[in-house]
Amino acid sequence: MTTPTPNHPNAHSDELIVGLVSISDRASSGVYEDKGIPSLEEWLGSALTSPWRSVKRLIQDDAPTITATLIELVDEAGCDLVLTTGGTGPARRDVTPEATLAAGTKEMPGFGEQMRQISLNFVPTAILSRQVAVIRETPTRAALIVNLPGQPKSIRETLEGLRDADGKVKVPGIFAAVPYCIDLIGGPYMETNPAVLAAFRPKNAVRAPR
Repeated sequence: MTTPTPNHPNAHSDELIVGLVSISDRASSGVYEDKGIPSLEEWLGSALTSPWRSVKRLIQDDAPTITATLIELVDEAGCDLVLTTGGTGPARRDVTPEATLAAGTKEMPGFGEQMRQISLNFVPTAILSRQVAVIRETPTRAALIVNLPGQPKSIRETLEGLRDADGKVKVPGIFAAVPYCIDLIGGPYMETNPAVLAAFRPKNAVRAPR
């Protein structure tokens, strides 16, 4: 791995731009209230201590729509990180992973592997989840796109990880690796609240606290 440099194509202000995408036919048509985006915003608000803002999209479970939305969030809205929720199961309408892969230029399989490992602590049906993560690179920028589960409780568990009775981390959450990944693709330096989740970086990549 290499250390990002200031002249990387993504170099910009210290504010992290996060795309939040909830993928649901019924929620997008108003049949019921979406809970995915509010859950993501609440968790990010508790976990991040560095500046960030969100760009939100509530869309139908349709592969062309999903792919186009992910591309728009990176290429036009300038997102450094995009988190999706919903559409990752085995049902016919669950096409989020395929649509995400179509928007990416590099697959990041470790994220999906770890999410399933976390969920297997609770239910054997975690092996049915198909979440993926990718990097989308353009000539001018790059972003990390990660599929998350659809349920708020599962979203928090996969991002934050699992702790034992004494509060020690038993299974790391995927978000611990996100800040350094964003560093490496040229995004802003992210800081987290260690009471929620401690970001991991090699010692030579750690900056003094703000």
